[in-house]
Amino acid sequence: MKKLLVLMACLLAWGTLFAQKLSKISGKIVDEKTQPVAFAVVSLRNIQDTVTVKKTATNIDGEFILDQLKPGDYSLSVSMVGFKTRQVAKLSVTGDQKLADIAIESIVKQLNEVSVQAKKPFIEHQIDKTVLNVENSITATGGTALEVLEKAPGVQIDRQSDQIKLNNKSGVLVMIDGKTNFLSGADVTTLLSNMSSDQIATIELITNPSSKYDAAGNAGIINIKLKRNKAFGTNGVATFQFGQAFMPNTPGDINRTAVNISLNHRQGKWNIFGNGAFMNKANFNNIVVDRTTASSGLASSLNQNFNRLNRGNGFQGKLGADYYASEKTVFGVMLDANTINTRLTNVSRTNINELRNGNASSSAILQDALSTSPVGNLTANFNIKHDFDKKGKNITFDADYSGFSNKKDENFLANYLNGSGSATNNTALRNNTDAQIDVYAAKTDLTLPLNKKMKIETGLKSSYVITHNNFISEQFIAGVWQNDIGKSNNFVYKENINAAYVNLAKEWEKWQIQVGLRAEHTHSNGNSITDNKEVDRNYLSLFPTVFLNQKINKDHNIRYSYSRRVDRPNYQQLNPFVFYMDPLALDQGNPYLKPQFTDNYEINYSYKQASLSISYSDTRDMITQISQQDDVTRIISVIRQNLGRAQNYWVGIAIPVKIAKWWNIQNNGSVFYSKFEDGNLEGAAYQASKVAFNIYTSNSITLPKNFSVEVSFWLNSPRVNGVEQTTITQCAVNTGIQKTMMDKKLKFKLSMDDIFLTNRWEGKLVYQNLNMTVANRYTSRRANFSISYGFGNQNVKSARSRNTAGDDLKNRAGS
Repeated sequence: MKKLLVLMACLLAWGTLFAQKLSKISGKIVDEKTQPVAFAVVSLRNIQDTVTVKKTATNIDGEFILDQLKPGDYSLSVSMVGFKTRQVAKLSVTGDQKLADIAIESIVKQLNEVSVQAKKPFIEHQIDKTVLNVENSITATGGTALEVLEKAPGVQIDRQSDQIKLNNKSGVLVMIDGKTNFLSGADVTTLLSNMSSDQIATIELITNPSSKYDAAGNAGIINIKLKRNKAFGTNGVATFQFGQAFMPNTPGDINRTAVNISLNHRQGKWNIFGNGAFMNKANFNNIVVDRTTASSGLASSLNQNFNRLNRGNGFQGKLGADYYASEKTVFGVMLDANTINTRLTNVSRTNINELRNGNASSSAILQDALSTSPVGNLTANFNIKHDFDKKGKNITFDADYSGFSNKKDENFLANYLNGSGSATNNTALRNNTDAQIDVYAAKTDLTLPLNKKMKIETGLKSSYVITHNNFISEQFIAGVWQNDIGKSNNFVYKENINAAYVNLAKEWEKWQIQVGLRAEHTHSNGNSITDNKEVDRNYLSLFPTVFLNQKINKDHNIRYSYSRRVDRPNYQQLNPFVFYMDPLALDQGNPYLKPQFTDNYEINYSYKQASLSISYSDTRDMITQISQQDDVTRIISVIRQNLGRAQNYWVGIAIPVKIAKWWNIQNNGSVFYSKFEDGNLEGAAYQASKVAFNIYTSNSITLPKNFSVEVSFWLNSPRVNGVEQTTITQCAVNTGIQKTMMDKKLKFKLSMDDIFLTNRWEGKLVYQNLNMTVANRYTSRRANFSISYGFGNQNVKSARSRNTAGDDLKNRAGS
């Protein structure tokens, strides 16, 4: 009987619960632009006792579900960092129901409505770097990354070599989002001239990098940080560029074409990104060389005229993904591949006038040269970042592999003429170069905040590089190609670098200090297998850094800094091969080339956005290009050597001027004194020095109907660099106009470089038995047209920025 009563009671209770059916409510949280808000917290409270009965978070699409709800009256609230909390006063739950979208308001919008705005200055000075806040700057709007960079204090574009200089020092490491672009100087300049300034958030000028960075790089680092946003979805940018040179006495089809598309997709815990690009470019330059030789009973004067046409096309692709495993941990992978194939035709004529034992005669050499150079690179990166807390304590790990394939096939046909123009002889040569480079690297970095004003950074890095270089030189003799044993060679280079660093930073109300020390142990081995010559080096180097920042008040700031840096030879400079350029010119590497070490000192005073900087650098064993001349054979050999000492004293000033709300002018100028000396260069002492200056000014004008115009002018005075002396003043006027449409998603730009055709280079090399002048006219005047369109959700967060472990090593793979 008792069992029956218990069973009846259970059935009655179950029936009561069934009769009281539970309900659920669902909905979606959006922002002011009706975009879904992920991970917002939705809370449901009982109106009678205000007790929270349910709490959940929205999913990736901003959707939420609150289930197992008893009938009744509730209040609902939505909270999210960066948004104002939204309250729904009363919800009557009587059954399942789907709510209309609930919009929450961002704090940014609220601040705008009450006109509370904070805007960073265009130029901001921090303890270890100068930051250009490009984002939202009127001065930077509508330009290119290169145009913005030229406005930066201390930055100079060397138009002879298209190298970017910082405080009159070459060897600048250019990074985008913390990742190095492993391109030649001219290609980096082209890349930045095609990058819209609207993509950039900030540009960091790090003249004295801290111990956290690799010790490589005499001139410092320029890091371009792209804009990044916080929403989900897909976006992309498609860009087309075309440029045409307008130069006298050059081929008519010297043009450049580039097509690029970038995509970024963020969904849930995944962020997938990629881009693809095709480029086709052509350059032409005319080089005139005059030099003299003198030996026993023979004096000669040589005039050489080279017409060089270089055409190339290439492809580049990148694919990567970040996986956000949790709020604190993220994993990333990235694959980057690029290839470029260039074809260089070089037609030259060398006129030789000689006086032998009082008898004058003349002759000439005509040469047709053709070279093709397919180059490929594949890079893979794996990355982990873990945040221990929200106070900045984190650890990162990177592992990298990069493979390079550099090949070159060259053919030379030379015809020798006597004074009357009749052929007396001809030669045919061909060279084949095959270089394979493999780079392996791994690093880890740990950041430990001790308190709000003090932190420690430390890390380890290890890298291994192996290069295989095979060079075959052949001559066409008696109808057969025969190996030139004296020039053909096989060279293997191996290098292992292990590094550790520690940084300590402390901040007070008026002062900031940061000190660091980096230790790098290097073991390298260069082995010329054919010649049975081996160069083995094993050394430990220390690189201290000190930064001191004094905040006098909100407008006045002084920064003091010191760092020690190293520049190691790139892998091809160490290659001992002898490369044939023409019958009277050879180029060869130097396996005995040593790294150069530089001590950098700098003081920077800033008043608002204007600044005055003074720096001094002292470089020992400077890596430079030296020309050796044999007066008997009249052959000149271009080699790489270490120059004893190079000193650079530099003073720079930057003054921005705002004429009107729509008219801004940026003025930069510097004066520098360069001094070079060596106790035994080519058998005798060498010393050269010179005071030089450069000027840059740009006018940015905003016009109605989304038009903008920029006119800039730069000037570089004659100067000296190692054994090379620039003998003329270089200058140019550039201008451009831009039109934006469709809420700035569609942009058209037309520009012209070097309008008055004043950008050319002339110089001389005069030391020991060498007396040579060089004039170089290149495709400096060029009209450029570009169109770009941004599509999709432009608020999608872009890929994470990170420094990969092999950045500095890959930069040395170029020739």
